[in-house]
Amino acid sequence: MSLVLEDFQRLSGITGQMREAATVGEWDRLISLEQECKRKFEEIKPRDVIPSSAEERAQKLALLKKILADDAAIRNRTEGWMEQIRRIMQSNRSEQRLQQTYLANY
Repeated sequence: MSLVLEDFQRLSGITGQMREAATVGEWDRLISLEQECKRKFEEIKPRDVIPSSAEERAQKLALLKKILADDAAIRNRTEGWMEQIRRIMQSNRSEQRLQQTYLANY
């Protein structure tokens, strides 16, 4: 197996772990894995080549599709979580404005 495929298998393993962390709501673990994924991607980028054999190209394509599917699932899960955070923050800001308004009158 080529080094490129080994690299993409490792990257795919990381994105799989990220997907799992997002699914169960382990946000700290997801953030840590996201940083690891970014480092791995930056390491792979300069040496990424198109594999010479059709079999290895097909394997790389399958890994890329899995990585993209993991990414989509992670975004799907985190977007809902981020919306909840936005609503909580908006509610807190509204509460603070209300308190400031009423406290200013006293």
